[in-house]
Amino acid sequence: MKKTMFLLLLLLTLLPHADVSAQGAEELPGLTYDHSMELSYAERFSADYYEDGYILITIEDGGRYLVVPEGGKAPESLEADITVLQKPLDRIYLVATSAMDYFAALDGIDSLRLSGTQEDGWYIPEAKEAMEAGDLLYAGKYSAPDYELIVSEGCDLAIESTMIYHTPEVQEMLEDFDIPVLVERSSYEPHPLGRAEWMKLYAALLGKEEQAQQSFAEQTEKLADVLDGEKSGKTVAFFYISSNGYVNVRKTNDYVSKMIELAGGEYVFQDLGDEENALSTVNMQMEDFYAGAKDADVLIYNSTIDGQIENLDELFEKSALLEDFRAVKEGNVWCTTQNLFQKTTGLADMIVDIHAILNGGEPEDMTYLYPLE
Repeated sequence: MKKTMFLLLLLLTLLPHADVSAQGAEELPGLTYDHSMELSYAERFSADYYEDGYILITIEDGGRYLVVPEGGKAPESLEADITVLQKPLDRIYLVATSAMDYFAALDGIDSLRLSGTQEDGWYIPEAKEAMEAGDLLYAGKYSAPDYELIVSEGCDLAIESTMIYHTPEVQEMLEDFDIPVLVERSSYEPHPLGRAEWMKLYAALLGKEEQAQQSFAEQTEKLADVLDGEKSGKTVAFFYISSNGYVNVRKTNDYVSKMIELAGGEYVFQDLGDEENALSTVNMQMEDFYAGAKDADVLIYNSTIDGQIENLDELFEKSALLEDFRAVKEGNVWCTTQNLFQKTTGLADMIVDIHAILNGGEPEDMTYLYPLE
């Protein structure tokens, strides 16, 4: 009963985007508005549904897309900035690695035909299996796509990361081949679960909204007890050390920092970074990291950049100064599994893992974290 009441209160008080009305829906020529997608945490996209299966997806700073049902036609006099996505979308070129997990969660891998990541770069089992079977083909990274392969495979949509903005000529070339480009921006969501909720955007493309709703509800339910619990008061540092000796840490308002707070901890750097810079991390000298994090209760090493480490000795090889940290002396140093940032739908599990660390949980019960000894 307590968990049920908590979830109801959560929807009523913490989810400001759950009340979506026709007020903000756009009028489209020849189409009749029906309803809007209900979103609990996501703020960077919206989806308005129109009769006969048409959907208008709007991505903040990323454009508008009209999803046209199979056999349907785009309305005449459609505004020029609206990109038409014609269903079925089953020959997708997926370049944005963070989006793969959404397709896996929706049993939608078969909608993908081309990948911007090679087989050994995937930590999503379904993606590796599809490439091994030849169902998913490598078509080049974002800056050097194999246009001949992409065109010959009848690509109907390219899903890019924001890295495409560094090579605008690639987007222009794809569009010249009549391949629409959608830029994935889930990483710009201010709330961790906002990122996970982008699953619903891809569900709209695939016609799997009910499955997305159920999957997302399961994720949020995992957090009921965590969010309802007391704060631990323990401080946490999340970092990795680059090959040139800099320590890369998350900004104060980054979603990883917010996951720590949701788990009941306190991110050790409370005034780091500026919101004008879109980057989610900053580099600092080891001496500065030492001054700010040496007394942190917990250290979490981010292995997703340069690979997992197995023990404290490997960590000390990166910097001997770490031996003096309080968390090291008290045996509270952890490492992420390398698949963490590709498992976009698993952010609730990561929050649960951090909560377990802060409250004496057992390592064998964790999904994305393991201790360094």
